[in-house]
This record gives sequence, C-alpha cells and structure tokens, in this order.
Amino acid sequence: MEIDIRKRKIGLNFNEYGVAEIWLWAPLAAQVSILTEARELTLSLFDEGYGYWHLQTDQISKHDKYRFKITPLTGGEPLERADPASLFQKEGPSGPSTAFDVNAFSWTDADWKGVALNDLVIYELHTGTFTSNGDFDAIEAKLDYLIELGITAIEIMPVAQFSGSRNWGYDGVFPFAVQNTYGGPSSLQHLVNACHAKGLAVILDVVYNHVGPEGNYFSDFGEYFTDKYHTPWGKAINFDDAGCDAVRSFFIENALMWFRDFHIDALRLDAVHAIKDFSPAHILSEIKAHTDKLSEISGRPYQLIVELDLNDERYIRSQSEYGYGMDAQWVDEFHHALRVCTGQAREGYYSDFNGVSDLAKSYKDAYVYTGQYSPHRQRNFGMPLQQSSGAKFIVFSQNHDQVGNRMLGERSSNLVSFEMLKVMAGAVFCSPFLPLVFMGEEWAETNPFQFFVSHSDEELIEAVRKGRKGEFAAFHTYGETPDPQAEATFERSKLNWAKIGEPGHKTMLHYYQTLIALRKQNPVLANLDRENVQTESFPEKNCLLLKRWKANGEILVGLNFSKQMQSLSIDPAFQHASVLLDSSLTQWNGPNPESNPIMAEGQLNLFPESILILYKADA
Repeated sequence: MEIDIRKRKIGLNFNEYGVAEIWLWAPLAAQVSILTEARELTLSLFDEGYGYWHLQTDQISKHDKYRFKITPLTGGEPLERADPASLFQKEGPSGPSTAFDVNAFSWTDADWKGVALNDLVIYELHTGTFTSNGDFDAIEAKLDYLIELGITAIEIMPVAQFSGSRNWGYDGVFPFAVQNTYGGPSSLQHLVNACHAKGLAVILDVVYNHVGPEGNYFSDFGEYFTDKYHTPWGKAINFDDAGCDAVRSFFIENALMWFRDFHIDALRLDAVHAIKDFSPAHILSEIKAHTDKLSEISGRPYQLIVELDLNDERYIRSQSEYGYGMDAQWVDEFHHALRVCTGQAREGYYSDFNGVSDLAKSYKDAYVYTGQYSPHRQRNFGMPLQQSSGAKFIVFSQNHDQVGNRMLGERSSNLVSFEMLKVMAGAVFCSPFLPLVFMGEEWAETNPFQFFVSHSDEELIEAVRKGRKGEFAAFHTYGETPDPQAEATFERSKLNWAKIGEPGHKTMLHYYQTLIALRKQNPVLANLDRENVQTESFPEKNCLLLKRWKANGEILVGLNFSKQMQSLSIDPAFQHASVLLDSSLTQWNGPNPESNPIMAEGQLNLFPESILILYKADA
C-alpha cells in the first residue's frame, strides 16, 4: 500500500465528512470483521490483496469502541484483537480500541517554524515522574519554569501505550496510541500546542527496535517480527524478511503521524543499533526520505535524532553521501569519559575510559573510540568523523539510562560533591555540542530515578525482577535491587519540586540558568563548529583545558576534577580575559570569595573541583 504523506492511511481514520476509513494489514487472516461495542455492529472488511483489508463506513462514529475479529488462515476459533494502529487505548492494551479523530484538534501554531538544531537546549523528562500528577496537563503547568531555566526543547520519554500505569515507556505495544494514563492523544496535542505558543520545541522518544511483551498481539495479524535477528528486549522487528514491506510502511506511517498530526518537532529514535535491516535502503533512510517530503509540504523542519552506540558516521551522514541522513545522535562516550573524570568506578562499560584524556578527545572528535582497540569489547571500535558540525551530537552529564540503569537509580547528586556537580554541568554547556539536561538535574534532585513497570502477568513480573537482579550481580554487591513492580519504586522516582526553594538546590538552579544563558549569549559558546576546538589534558592533575574560538573572540575553559588546588600554564594572551563564570565563588556556594586571578607568566590557578570560563574578545 502506497504511503500518503498528507494523511494517515493505516488503522481507523475519519475523512472530512466524518466517514470512517479502515485499513488493516493481516495476511494471516482468512476473514476480518470490525466489531463495535456501542452499536453492536459487525462489519466485514474487504480483501484488497497483499494482506491488506479495507472498509469505508458511516456506521462508526468518533469515540466508538471497536475490535477486529480475525479468522486465522490456519483455521481455529476467531480472535478478537484491538487495532495494531489504534490511536487510543482508553482501557489499556487489553481493552478495545477507541475511534479517535486525530484531525479534530484546533491548532493555533500556524506561525510556528520550529527551533533550529543549533539552538536546541534539551530537557529530557518522563511524564509519569516529572510531576506528582504524572500526566500531560501537569507538564503544561511547568512550561514557564522551563522557559525561565532557558530550555528550548522538551524531550518526552516514550508515550506509546504500555501495560499498566507505570513504565519507562520502552515496553509500548501500540506504537500509534498515546498512553491512556498520561491523558491520551488529545492531551498530547494540547501540550504540544501550548509548547509552541511559548516557543518550546517538542522531541518525542519512539521505539522502532522492538515491541513490549504484555499486550503484544502483532503476530496474530502478520509477520511483524523475524527470527533472523534478536534484540536484548525480545524479537526483532521485521524490516528485511518476508512480508517486511507492510511492516516498513507501518513504522514510516508512525513517524509521519507524530510530525503531521501531533506537530512534534523531532523524534528521538531509541537504540537504532538494535534495528537490523540489510535492505538496499535502510528503514532509517526511508523514514528520513518521507520526513523530508512532509517537511516540504508543511514548510516546517522535522528532525530525526538517534540513540546510537556504534560510533558509525553512516547514520548521521547525509543521504547524498550514502548515509542514512539522521540529523543528530546521542554521544554516550562523552558522558562515560566525564563520569570517570569525576571518580566514577571504572567497571562495566566505564572500564574503557581514561578520564581527562578521553574527555579531551571527545571535545575534539565527539567519539572517544574512532577505530582504536576497545578493551571492554575486545576489538577495534568506531571510525573517525568527517562531520564538522557539533550540532550533530547531543551530550549530557546524566540521562534516564545512565541514572536509571544503575541498580539503585542514584543521580549524580548522590554520587559526587556539590562542587563536582557544577563542574559536570559546565563541561556539558561549554562543549561544541547540543546540551541535554535530565529532569531535576538542574536543582541537584536527590530522589532516584529507578526502573519501574506495572505488568499484570505474574510470570512476566518475576522474569523482570530476576533479570534486573542478574544485571547487577557482577558489580553491585551492596543493597537490594528495588522491585520494579512495586509502586513504591515508582513513587520514589518522582521529582520533589519543593527542593527548588531550599538552600543549595536553589543555588544550583540559578547556576544552571546562568550557564544556559552564557551558552546562548556568548558568540563563541553558541558556535558549534568542531574545527574551532583545542584541548590539553593533564592526567596527573586530573585537569583539562578547553579552548574554543570564533572570528570575534576566544573562550578558555579550565576544568579541575581533582580535590587539590591546581596550577596550569596557559596562553599569556588570556592574562586580561574576562571571567564569564567561576564555579568556585561563594556566589555558587564555593570556597572562593574572589574570582581566580591569572598569575604572572600565564599561570592559571584552579580551585579543587571547579570550572573557570574565560573570554577574550578580539581587538
């Protein structure tokens, strides 16, 4: 079935006359009917070939509850299943689908042109734990706070319908349906419209590498999965095996829907290294091509951001250069190197990193591993980059994975000192890359962010518990693994907004506001050209110098990760440079009553666990 860029064709949709049009891919069915609850109707769908079934009818209205009745080709009793492309599972995955008109919302963002990639300051949040209410309406109430902080885009962790009310979102089983407990599809549209009215872009996390376990009935319809490959989270989605054409269309339709019908500005595609596709045109490349066509029609830019751990530039290379054309990627290696600088134990995947020397390399090359031997992987890993734009890379000192995948879900505020938190934040915002803040980080939130689920199948619940314990058996020998199913685990993970007004937390929030403002306002910090970067590391002192420049000035950043005062030799030209920020000052609860002077003959003194940002304008 050919994809129509201008409208969603898969699932149940209403045309401009209020008539329902239904398309279902079910090649494993001998017959397909649609059942409606309120009207007690059974309507037969027509076989259109290639596994597609179709019906156009005025006997289904908006908000009607419906299911499909499938008679298997192999015989046996008919199956009643919700729509795989359902927009709203009001009663959860096990309930009927609700007919929803995605075009009924009255948008007021006609003049919205988006936020340029270079200008993104991203705030990652989880809808259920960002506020006490845990829904889209509650996020909307915090938008003015985020604007005051300096954020230009919120990134919402996955909202595709999952089982229960508590989940990170990566176990979604209805990719088109918006989680019912968050408010459903109309509430998400309302939130996006409100964000645009206030100048905020919206990034949505989507999962195209697997489907969650509970409520997953895709295999009753067709060959959505393949046994050719496996993922850590279950069966691989079928992007290149028999029957894959319709599966590819299904996920292309999904990406287009978020942009076109929900006005989402960018998608963050989860763990694309787990997407296995050896087709001549990779599925990511096809999604990009269709996204670009939609952008031409709408006049709005849409961005595709990937989580990727392969250090493979092919993903972010343009399609004209035989790449997949993704607009940007997360760089975990910057985070790993930064963590080791702060004294994080070198275990697990941190064992590959050597602190300031690797952080210095990441400032220059984005990736730390660009083809050299990786002891953790026991092979050469990565490739050198040809990209010159730092806007292709997103960096962070924390994110949901790096916090939540610790056994106890400890945030940085529980692992390092207050002074070191300031250094970590400065390291991110002084980079030539796009910065991301994980919710609550900006006020040094101490509540953990732990892994949580709310499944109903006891065997699945026990399997998740055992899997979680097994994950940490080798390197976490203290404490008990929090029970992912327990509601208390979820409640512990909610932000405590009352902390904002408390001493220390209030100071950290102001520090983040200052950093973000500097990032936006200083022409050198705002410039994301990776070519204009020099670094010098001092492993014996656990210090690093970062130099960045543009035609109208230069920035010098001194980072001291050690617990001792350190003196570093710098270019004497910075002797009379302006101090943009000094984290050691008492203003930021530091030990230093006065800004660090640059000593004679170009010696720079750095207080323990501090960052100093100097700016020299060209004469």
